[in-house]
Amino acid sequence: MPRRSANRQPMTFDAEHAALGLETTEDAFLGGKLMIAQPKSGPRAGLDAVFLASACPAKAGDKVLEAGAGSGIVALAVAQRVLGVTATGVEIDASLATLASRNAAANGLAGAVRFVQGDVTGSSGALAGLGLTPSSFDHVLANPPFLLAGAARLPPHAMLRRAHAASSGELEGWVRFLAGFARPGGTLTLIHRADALPRLLPLLHGRFGALTLFPLFPHAEEPASRILIHGIKGSRAPLRMQQGLVLHGEDGSFTAAAEAVLRAGARLELHGGAPHLPEEF
Repeated sequence: MPRRSANRQPMTFDAEHAALGLETTEDAFLGGKLMIAQPKSGPRAGLDAVFLASACPAKAGDKVLEAGAGSGIVALAVAQRVLGVTATGVEIDASLATLASRNAAANGLAGAVRFVQGDVTGSSGALAGLGLTPSSFDHVLANPPFLLAGAARLPPHAMLRRAHAASSGELEGWVRFLAGFARPGGTLTLIHRADALPRLLPLLHGRFGALTLFPLFPHAEEPASRILIHGIKGSRAPLRMQQGLVLHGEDGSFTAAAEAVLRAGARLELHGGAPHLPEEF
């Protein structure tokens, strides 16, 4: 039986979502262990969000902070997998922050996960007003906007534009936020396009060390499309590249390792080894 299934509430928020200006769909994650309402036409979580959550090395009692929470799937997936963790998600869009909070309640996770509306690139005073304490989180996570503003054609939907693109200065603001709220020795995990490494590595330098790069390959013998990056705040250990993971087999279906992460909620070991599924999950 999936953990916390007895606490899950039916998703009955259609009218409330409409009041937020959102038309939503209800989507299953982690093999149905999480049911998430997402904007039908806005930013939607998928494979990247689940892999990001799976790579967070949280354990019971840890505090997790996510930048750019969207509908809440990353923080909720971490809390679903790791009993005893507490998570906070920061989301700039007020309607999405509200939707994420409703998703937490509907999945029986409101006691473990909270979402606040705020700008991760905002002033320290504004962030303090959200109840966030600098250098206090054991793990910080992010799935930042993938596109460079001004260098790509963007969708007309304002919510999608904000979710998909950021200027170089905004991306640095995301990294500054993550570094500022991670405790000394705390971990960073983020996912981005593999071709964004030349932009990301200089931003991480001096803030996070012991960087581990874990590429995700669409198919064997194809270039990586995504890269998971793990680091430790304040560490001076050198960067290392791992073998990574192939997502699809020759027939187009997910590989067994990818399936374990996406459907069974396995923890992805970025430092080597196969995805690990705790017995109690």
